[in-house]
Amino acid sequence: MHFFSQSHRGHGHRCSERGGRPDIRPDFPFGGGGGRRERIFASGDLKFVVLHLLGQKPAHGYEIIKAMGDLVGGDYTPSPGTIYPTLTMLEDLGWITSAQQEGGRKEYRISAEGQARLDEQRETVERILAHLGHVRNRAHGRRLPEIMRAMENLKTALRLRLGDDAPDPAVARRISEIIDRAAVEIERC
Repeated sequence: MHFFSQSHRGHGHRCSERGGRPDIRPDFPFGGGGGRRERIFASGDLKFVVLHLLGQKPAHGYEIIKAMGDLVGGDYTPSPGTIYPTLTMLEDLGWITSAQQEGGRKEYRISAEGQARLDEQRETVERILAHLGHVRNRAHGRRLPEIMRAMENLKTALRLRLGDDAPDPAVARRISEIIDRAAVEIERC
């Protein structure tokens, strides 16, 4: 069974076992998914990424936000409303400490207890970092100019061919078969 996922909310395409054709969502144009992008972090993962970053070097909250965006490849930047409560929680747990710097900014650093916790969770951290690497690679792939051009060409061809009227069922079936074959070929690359 092949999976073509646009998000983890269930709006992606899933090929059926009947003939390898994606199950089309009739409520979205061209069967596409809608809604939010996939979740970057599973529950509880963010704190380990923050610990990992602080294990590399002390940092201000803004530097952690920037480093997190770099880990994910620029498609995601955590909000201060996500990072600062996480830093507060980690400080409350005793896993990090903070010191007020000139200009009023806090610099955070991992504590001995935090380093021990990070070492205990090494496999979890490696799993999270591997996932972030995949997310980064997908983000990079979506920004390749030749792929972006080809995707825009496909959308334009569909708009021109389909227009505002419902296409003949035979034409619609033929177009969907062509797109399905292309999707399978792309998956095999």
